[in-house]
Amino acid sequence: MTAPFLQTSRRPPRLPPLPHTRSNPAASISPGTPAAAPAKPPRVLMFMPSWLGDTVMATPTLRLLRQHLPQSTIVALVRPGIDDLLAGLDWLDDVLVADRTALLGPAKTASRLMAFKFDAALLLPNSFSSAMTTRLAGVPIRLGYDRDGRGMLLTHRLSAKERPAPQKGWAPVSAVNYYYDAGLSLLAALGIPVAPDATSPGLLELALTPAQQEAGDRVLLSAGVQPETRYCILNPGGNNPAKRWPVERFAALAHHLITVHKLRVLINGSPGEAPLAALIKHVIALNHPEDEAMVACLPELGIKIGSLKRIVQRSCLMVTNDTGPRHIAAAFGIPCIAMFGPTDHRWTTLPLRPDSQAERVLLSDPDLPDDLVADEHPDRCRIDRITTEQVFAAVDAELTRQSPAPR
Repeated sequence: MTAPFLQTSRRPPRLPPLPHTRSNPAASISPGTPAAAPAKPPRVLMFMPSWLGDTVMATPTLRLLRQHLPQSTIVALVRPGIDDLLAGLDWLDDVLVADRTALLGPAKTASRLMAFKFDAALLLPNSFSSAMTTRLAGVPIRLGYDRDGRGMLLTHRLSAKERPAPQKGWAPVSAVNYYYDAGLSLLAALGIPVAPDATSPGLLELALTPAQQEAGDRVLLSAGVQPETRYCILNPGGNNPAKRWPVERFAALAHHLITVHKLRVLINGSPGEAPLAALIKHVIALNHPEDEAMVACLPELGIKIGSLKRIVQRSCLMVTNDTGPRHIAAAFGIPCIAMFGPTDHRWTTLPLRPDSQAERVLLSDPDLPDDLVADEHPDRCRIDRITTEQVFAAVDAELTRQSPAPR
């Protein structure tokens, strides 16, 4: 039987304590009586999101907790693969990997969490199972948003923002802020003061291990990319097929990048998206056989999350649907053209560097009123309403900015 945990030691350097300041969490807590400052550094479990992009959007929260709990043991619980995404960051003492979808997963995971004697758990997913797992593990402070019918399992319930009447449902708030507010609330529950400059999230952040850098460079060499080669990553996938810009348009974009901008094109995808990436490569070769030598399909080259980080870091541009690699590009400050439809872009608004034009967002319906949510208008907000001309123009503007024509 496969053990549900893989434990990876991080052992970050401890940071100096922050000065005493007043905490100002943005999320309301119920019950709302913060604990007194703990007598000993609390042991904290970070129950991380399942999706790659959501995990990247949680990195400001990880940084917040490490800065304000320098002597604490902070452990992240992740699904398989997400440990590679977080590898290289020095904010965690350990990363525990568990298959949370397995039968009896919460009970098995909880039985192994008990040995860590956690004092508090921050539940970033909204799932009932995350609350059940930490309740069964006997974690005394369990803080998360009161959603999915799990309020009775939480000791500290956060209220998510709702849309104003007559609209119904949750307000489209960026997950970056959603998670960060939960982190601020956990610090308040622990009686930990928050520094004045830490009341809003900073940038997304990822890091590379030497092994990941080497693995990424090997994949690039297999793709015909030399150290001096400039290339663009096309990311045509997405967990929902409705979020995927059409295949023939990605193929046309590849031809434009090759002929106009002289870039190599790397088509990315998860293992489940490998057939989609291969199809686009096939269409490119069918329509423009002369382009075939300038195109590589990354799933065919054995790409993994760790090597993907390096490949994104070395790229000059990514063109992507609303999916996880977009967030990796933001974390490394790589320019990105991001297409949205029919999901609402406000769920995943990303913090960008003030002096950067690192992301250009293209909306399927830029005229949708602010009081409406794109997810509820799938026809009006179909992603194929974003034209090839719009994408070409955004790509041309970004690449011209990178290499302006001489005067």
